Amino acid sequence: MLQNKLIEGEELAIAVAKHAFENKAKKIEVLNLKGISTIADYFVICNVASIPQLKALRRDVDKDIKSIYSVSPRAIEGSPESLWLIIDYVDVIFHIFHDDLRTTYSLEDLWSDASKLELAFLDAE
Repeated sequence: MLQNKLIEGEELAIAVAKHAFENKAKKIEVLNLKGISTIADYFVICNVASIPQLKALRRDVDKDIKSIYSVSPRAIEGSPESLWLIIDYVDVIFHIFHDDLRTTYSLEDLWSDASKLELAFLDAE
């Protein structure tokens, strides 16, 4: 495992998505918002099936990104009971939705002009 590797932007977005995948997240997408939004350059969006899985995914991805890449979030918002958690890495915002809530907010439709990054690890499923 790489330790303390400087990472940001697209590389960080892919790393977050990969750690989400390794922690059993579903329907993972990375939207490239460069030139479209001033909020962030990338959104990583995924689903989980339960509140305990929301808690575990937030904890484990945050821990993995901190320990491997020395990147801490600027903020973590939401509660598992809200069914939507956000981890803000400044240029990458990680959205974790409960299955029941993702279609309600439909971020992919809201940001439909954003391109989606190819995630090679998803093809290996």
